[in-house]
Amino acid sequence: QVQLVASGGREVPAGSSLRLSCVSSGRSFASYTLAWFRQAPGQERKFVAGIGRHSSRTAYADSVKGRFTVSRDDFKSTVFLQMNNLKPEDSAIYLCAANELLQVHTDESRYLYWGQGTQVTVPS
Repeated sequence: QVQLVASGGREVPAGSSLRLSCVSSGRSFASYTLAWFRQAPGQERKFVAGIGRHSSRTAYADSVKGRFTVSRDDFKSTVFLQMNNLKPEDSAIYLCAANELLQVHTDESRYLYWGQGTQVTVPS
């Protein structure tokens, strides 16, 4: 069983930076492909960024490319999402997800384990 706990979200002004963290309590963290999704009120959950095993590959939604960076520390069983130049449209609950996948998938149904989410608010 893998448990994921996300943290780091808060309210920040537009143009600010935040780093989200997601810590896993399960074993074999290094074998998981990890992803961040976000969900705004009344909207579908959307893929934000993902990182493969051993940081082999990363993938980003077009809306965050050049502003967000996903990384992982397998020794600390943690995946990070560095978010720069935040915009009001980035406001959402951010959730981390994991599964033993060969590559990063943008489809949420491919991920078996989910964290509880952390709220990011960027007022307009």
